[in-house]
Amino acid sequence: MKKLFLLPVLFVLLTFNAAQSQINGNQVTAAEGKFKTIDLLFKKYIDSGWIKGITANITIDGKTVYNKAFGNQIGRPFKTDDILRIASQTKAITAVAVMMLLDEGKLSLNDPISKYLPAFKNPNVLTKFNPKDSTYTTRPSGKEITIRELLTHTSGLGYAQIGSPEMQAIYAKADISAGFTDHKKLLKTDIDKLGKLPLASEPGEKWQYSLGMDVSGRLVEVVSGLNLDQFFKQRIFIPLGMNDTYFALPKDKQPRLSSVYTEDPKTKAVIPWVDGIIKGSSINYPINGNGYFAGGAGLVSTSKDYGIFLQMLLNGGELNGKRILSRSSVALMTKNQIGKIPFGDNYFGLGFEVISDKGSKKLGQTAGAYGWGGFFGSTYWVDPVKKMTAQIYVQQTPLSHGQLPNQFKELIYKVIN
Repeated sequence: MKKLFLLPVLFVLLTFNAAQSQINGNQVTAAEGKFKTIDLLFKKYIDSGWIKGITANITIDGKTVYNKAFGNQIGRPFKTDDILRIASQTKAITAVAVMMLLDEGKLSLNDPISKYLPAFKNPNVLTKFNPKDSTYTTRPSGKEITIRELLTHTSGLGYAQIGSPEMQAIYAKADISAGFTDHKKLLKTDIDKLGKLPLASEPGEKWQYSLGMDVSGRLVEVVSGLNLDQFFKQRIFIPLGMNDTYFALPKDKQPRLSSVYTEDPKTKAVIPWVDGIIKGSSINYPINGNGYFAGGAGLVSTSKDYGIFLQMLLNGGELNGKRILSRSSVALMTKNQIGKIPFGDNYFGLGFEVISDKGSKKLGQTAGAYGWGGFFGSTYWVDPVKKMTAQIYVQQTPLSHGQLPNQFKELIYKVIN
């Protein structure tokens, strides 16, 4: 009788195990079957030669419902625990650090940044630029930059290496970089120099992607008395258990650092990144000991770690009994903070793009969802209504088939709605 009773149980167990599949060593259960269309999308991109590999993560109600990796890196498969160059996803962490100081009453969003960083006192705005020798003329600005404008990219600052040709040239002449620096330097030195250079436009006038988050990182250092690396570790990473997130990656974890790819300019074939593509930058910035803690682009992390950070935001600033931010600060960060300044169909908060009612009709994302992405083909967002976080990492730039993140978004919402 006992044997007869055990047979149905054994059959169920064998059937369940047989239903499981294995992708690059990552177990995929039957519960993830409804996301099969996402698997097919990723495989299409890899089979077409448009990307070498990809990893993605989705959580709903705090539970992981999708966590897979596809394709190959140099010498090994892509894995879900790869340590990734998250580039501009650093910005969200820097914005959180600023808001932590706001919660503590140490600063105000409407404070002029010159109150803490004197080099930004009495800014000037670019009027004429000579491309032959990078000389320029300026006029006095009508106002000073505020902390709010740093966090919303409305400060008037430009971007080194990826901004307008004029601002790229001005910043290059001053040896100011976008964070992937190939030589030793200090954030303090760069930001002090930046404060004396012209603005691209009047503060508060337009949205322009900028070094504002790098300046915000220096602001955190001055106000807290800690360098940005120490602040992140002590105040965010250790409390949340983000054990694989660093500016400078330890040697014992370097074998897990992902490969980076680019495209051949002529053939568009995907090839390994070789330093020199962007002058003054290196993909080795997490391991070359440059000492530069760029609040706009300097971190490496894993999808697990970054998912922890996103879940903290989704929870209103708290995770596992550790409160990082007040609910009111999370609310401020994730609503329109630029008024009627044009930003496509959506808004911009304090560090995040925020989906509007109009924007939600494009891809199916819920109005009020918020997120951003990174230089090496990464995208993330948080959807408070669906209680969802989602991330995708390609580790490649440029990405000619840049519609991949939007296709990923569309498929998710088709599945969960």
